[in-house]
Amino acid sequence: MSTRKRWTRDELLVALNVYHKLTFGQFDQHNPVVMAVAAKLDGRTPSSLAMKLSNFASLDPALKLRGIKGLEGASALDRSVWAEFHAHSEDVVPATEDALRRVLETPDDVEVEVIPTEGVRFSRKPPSGPTETTAEIKQRRGQAYFREAVINNFGGRCGVTQLTVRELLIASHILPWGSHPKERLNVQNGLALSRLHDAAFDRGLISFDDDLRLTLSVQLKDKLGQRAIAENFGAYAGEKLHVPDDAALPNLAFLAEHRKRIFRR
Repeated sequence: MSTRKRWTRDELLVALNVYHKLTFGQFDQHNPVVMAVAAKLDGRTPSSLAMKLSNFASLDPALKLRGIKGLEGASALDRSVWAEFHAHSEDVVPATEDALRRVLETPDDVEVEVIPTEGVRFSRKPPSGPTETTAEIKQRRGQAYFREAVINNFGGRCGVTQLTVRELLIASHILPWGSHPKERLNVQNGLALSRLHDAAFDRGLISFDDDLRLTLSVQLKDKLGQRAIAENFGAYAGEKLHVPDDAALPNLAFLAEHRKRIFRR
């Protein structure tokens, strides 16, 4: 009688990384990312990885708030690694990036990007200056994770315009990186925005209300006579942020803080 192979901590770190870069509806054995990563996990099938992602979903409070249930059967180690990930994200998130890179056998000079509709994309990163310190690598790993997790959470689209060119998308922090270290890697502290709308959000020229509708600052409203302002901002004023049905919603308390501290009314 065969014994089912238990998941190791390192394997669970890889699965957690993938979990936060896909939405619930993408936890499927036929998803390109699931297939690509499972092929590199020794003895794991796409079906087993998809099942593990669904086990993690049963532990996710953000999904529970939306009435989405995962698959029961999460192990004690699943629960322990999940709790560690969310209690110490500044350390564990970069560790999950490193674990994924090891499994995918990624050289140091190559960037990895998880794209739900395509799989895993590899690209050469630009030459850097002096050798990076461990702290710098850790920060870069965290930033890479946050970008992919947030943009994928929004379906690979700008939440305002639905622009789908990934190179023109930014994972915007709702609460600033510098002043809120505990929320730096929290997907619910992120918005996928075009570069233009990211700059406007960062500078308080736009925000979103409790219904996730785009709000313009007085400064922008006063310039709606300009074609660029009218087409890029006025045309979307009052429209609700586009977020997939199975995605983690932006934290409304964080948006309220943005309106209070940064938004120019």
